Amino acid sequence: MKRRTIFWFRRDLRLADNPALLAAIAESDEFLPLFIMDDAIAKRAGEHRRAYLAASLSALNASLEGNLHVISGSPARVLKELIDRHQISAVHVAADFAPYGVARDKKIETAGIILTKTGSAYAVAPGRVRKSDETPYRVYTPFFRGWSTHGWRAPVLAPKKLHLISPKDGDQHIPSWLVPRGSHLQEAGEKAALRRWHEFQESALSDYDTARNIPGMAGTSRLSPHLRWGEIHPRTILASLNDSKAHEVFRKEIAWREFYADVLHHNPHTSREYYAPRFAKMRYEPATKKFQEWCDGKTGYPFVDAAMRQLIQTGWMHNRARMVVASFLTKDLHIEWQHGANFFMKYLIDNDVASNSHGWQWTAGCGTDASPYYRVFNPVEQGRRFDPEGAYIKEYLPELRHLSNEFIHEPWLASDGYSHGYPTRIVDHSVERLESLARLEEIKVVEPI
Repeated sequence: MKRRTIFWFRRDLRLADNPALLAAIAESDEFLPLFIMDDAIAKRAGEHRRAYLAASLSALNASLEGNLHVISGSPARVLKELIDRHQISAVHVAADFAPYGVARDKKIETAGIILTKTGSAYAVAPGRVRKSDETPYRVYTPFFRGWSTHGWRAPVLAPKKLHLISPKDGDQHIPSWLVPRGSHLQEAGEKAALRRWHEFQESALSDYDTARNIPGMAGTSRLSPHLRWGEIHPRTILASLNDSKAHEVFRKEIAWREFYADVLHHNPHTSREYYAPRFAKMRYEPATKKFQEWCDGKTGYPFVDAAMRQLIQTGWMHNRARMVVASFLTKDLHIEWQHGANFFMKYLIDNDVASNSHGWQWTAGCGTDASPYYRVFNPVEQGRRFDPEGAYIKEYLPELRHLSNEFIHEPWLASDGYSHGYPTRIVDHSVERLESLARLEEIKVVEPI
């Protein structure tokens, strides 16, 4: 009798550098490639994320010669049915460390299905890097040193031969979710990921340390969606980096992703709750009209609004802009970070619960930063510094394209700043900055920070 295994694709929608896939192939004469669609999560996700996932699954199916099984339902039930029907001897996966994935796998194993776990979505799995006293790191910089010292394995090649079990009727429901009208997403899939990585190495990696903060130019890799869905593994990226300053800065960005995964692994409640609990006691405003204006990119601050419209139109936002809009929501509008994180989760095609939740908490001042809350981004000065000629603003705010560099960051100073329908400012940043710091003083009285 032929040995048969299942490889359950989750956050690893690729063939190359996939040790868990190789383990499934090595243990079998033929294997069944599977993706289980969680309808509840798909429903909560926005149209951008669904469209990207559909495109990624289609690309993966093509690389598997049309044999990807895509089945909706409870993972335990889907696996049990396939195991019984195809006489499967083992189910292989890459380990998942996010709270939802950990709980899901525990439920599956409680149902009597053994998951053979090999590798993860990270160069160094969460929980591996610890201080000398075996406690986890709470601050990024020492974590980065420990992470670098720990090191990682070299990438592995894609399998040369695929002996696949073909899907039967009803076993391949690849969704046909479309990109929302008026939006455009970057190309999905493993081939697109590798192509983007190679192009970035040739065109922009050598200037990454200086160009990465300029949202109006192609100075970043745009690999975050590919990493989120596992269309490329971080090892593949790290293997090509040298010791130059630009490469080191890029390596540190990979490490930030792994640091946040490690923090969430040790503090699973922080996907929705405060890393620093005392900030739950701060006075916050309800997420009503001003929150909606922030969501719509109509705050009256051009750099903030351009970023929000980039998110809505592309399902992605430049990292510098993410910090500025997060600061504006939490420090200028005094709205809790969870509201912003949930909005990002709806739209971001690179949504990663660890990076999203902890990126928001870092900017909100309640996260892992050593001296956090006093940092308040000035949306005008951030625009002047990182978008001096207004290229980013003009790309996403056509109503301001008539303004010169002198006025594009402060249209309220121009006589015709509002002539094309741009909204007036919903708050005064200088006033709200002081209000934000005053609210900090209130909780310091209750509990020193």
